Amino acid sequence: ALLEADVALPVVRDFVARIKEKALGQNVTGSLTPGQALVGEVHAELTALMGGESAVLNLAVTPPAVILMAGLQGSGKTTSSGKLAKFLAAQKKRPLLASCDIYRPAAIEQLRTIARQLQVDFFESAPGQKPLEIALAALDYAKKHYNDVLIVDTAGRLAIDAAMMQEIAELHAALGPAETLFVVDAMQGQDAVNVAKAFSDALPLTGVVLTKLDGDARGGAALSVRQVTGKPIKFAGVGEKLAALEAFHPERMAAR
Repeated sequence: ALLEADVALPVVRDFVARIKEKALGQNVTGSLTPGQALVGEVHAELTALMGGESAVLNLAVTPPAVILMAGLQGSGKTTSSGKLAKFLAAQKKRPLLASCDIYRPAAIEQLRTIARQLQVDFFESAPGQKPLEIALAALDYAKKHYNDVLIVDTAGRLAIDAAMMQEIAELHAALGPAETLFVVDAMQGQDAVNVAKAFSDALPLTGVVLTKLDGDARGGAALSVRQVTGKPIKFAGVGEKLAALEAFHPERMAAR
């Protein structure tokens, strides 16, 4: 079942071994059958594998708290940046959205449109500028205009390359973000694991945002990515609409 749900093989092996170790020789409580006891073990272990309890954003820093969004192109980074801004605005924060994606045509325009829809602040940038220049100017703008959170959307590529990693590492060093969130498409399955590993080696990630969890991927990526990066999944995108972002609950995902 785990392999069919696209969980990475090493993760499956570890998981099965842990269940076996816990279940063998365990006394079954009076009212349960061994089958029910095993289901209970699997559920508990699945929940633990995905992080045990819900993890929240850590924005307890001198404002503006910077959230750096990282991930491949097409993983839903730009939309997730908008969804996150909406989520924070609902908590009485004043988010500022900024795009450092100067490579993808219309990436800046897309984020501008999202910001307008949400009625949140947007930092104007142009494809001719350098990503680092945009990021630092946005940080300065956020300080002057009392935005308490700055969400920086970075460029994605179709595959991992050195130039992209170098650029995002520089942005990270310059901005000192409170949160570095890795955005990954839940439907990428096995490939999500390799991508997660590469990003986690290059950047000190603080959490993961899983997008497209409303598809039929059944969360295999959730199990693998959590295990590979060792970082909590903080949010799950569950639809196209800008309100379709929710805090991730390992317990609920395991039950599903």
